[in-house]
Amino acid sequence: MKYTYYGQSSFLIETETTKLLFDPFISQNPLAKHIDISKIEADYILVSHGHGDHVGDLIEIAKQTKAQVIAMPEVIGWVMKQDIENVHPMNYGKYTFDFGTVRMVWATHSAGLPDGSYGGNPAGFVLELDGKQIYFAGDTGLTVEMKLLAELYKLNYAILPIGGNYTMDTDDAVIASNYVNCDKVIGVHYDTFPLIEIDSKVAIESFKRAQKTLLLPAIGETITL
Repeated sequence: MKYTYYGQSSFLIETETTKLLFDPFISQNPLAKHIDISKIEADYILVSHGHGDHVGDLIEIAKQTKAQVIAMPEVIGWVMKQDIENVHPMNYGKYTFDFGTVRMVWATHSAGLPDGSYGGNPAGFVLELDGKQIYFAGDTGLTVEMKLLAELYKLNYAILPIGGNYTMDTDDAVIASNYVNCDKVIGVHYDTFPLIEIDSKVAIESFKRAQKTLLLPAIGETITL
């Protein structure tokens, strides 16, 4: 299984059969200006919530790839108004797709859409695919609801926001990794804007002190999970 980072909270998970793109905000991100979105392939696009830094390229990539969009019903409503018909609305539940199982889980954040309309609730996802269990927290602060995931899953990886201000910072993400009982963390939602810039070395050391691993792949870099 491969993970490719596109900046902010956008990344691609590629199994042997399926490409899953998350929260596509790439072309508007100055740190990702070297990424050509016309070359991105996806079978599914999973959207945690409707903020602009998570849906900036959603419509263009969905039209380009014909990928099915998976998101909260309110986000799906906004997507369908822009002539995207291949959609799957979800809420806080679980569904088995042809590539594996997706559970939508709680995230503590706000959620509007680029046109100012109501965006429903923010969310995260737990994926069961190719024998692995992966948690993507979406945009969230630290919340005790995360502890439930340790009872339901044996997570191989947790993809957590670490930039602070709008979401958890590194220290909170370490606690979150304890809550979900996962020692391998991939950081997202950092460095894109001044308010969420971090010291990567300090962040990595914070996880190391907790006997955990923080992975911070470069934008455009692919790693093996």
